[in-house]
Amino acid sequence: MLLSTLCVSDLIKEVLSLDDEIQRLAAELYQQKSVLIMGRGYHYATCLEGALKIKEITYMHSEGILAGELKHGPLALVDKLMPVIMIIMRDHTYTKCQNALQQVVARSGRPIVICDKDDYETAKSSSRTIKVPHCVDCLQGVLSVIPLQLLSFHLAVLRGFDVDFPRNLAKSVTV
Repeated sequence: MLLSTLCVSDLIKEVLSLDDEIQRLAAELYQQKSVLIMGRGYHYATCLEGALKIKEITYMHSEGILAGELKHGPLALVDKLMPVIMIIMRDHTYTKCQNALQQVVARSGRPIVICDKDDYETAKSSSRTIKVPHCVDCLQGVLSVIPLQLLSFHLAVLRGFDVDFPRNLAKSVTV
């Protein structure tokens, strides 16, 4: 089910239909002080973007982490209270991301995983999954970032912040 059966806009609509589920997740997380977002490969950039959006409009500490670097410091932060969001797709990084997932679970972490909608294996080790449609690897980030953008929006609203006017954020670029 690549781009031949559905166009990207249809896949985006499918992800946007998860808004109610993501709003419920935000209601559980909005009082947290921090959130870790982990991924690998193409999804590392998605993690960085998601963490940036959360910082910019919710004023929560959020950190995008390369899942392969988990044992070099970030794993020390993982416990049952620290929200950990992971992006695990059925791509060339899948096995290594599964290893990172097991490391989080072994430290009593309760990972929230953004994964392929047909990935039942990942759901077994996750406290919660957000299932998105699969796409070609180079475009998967377009779909995987949407739940993080929606989450940042709902977190900001629940925390009482105006998402249209984030403080200390200049949206103009000077050369």
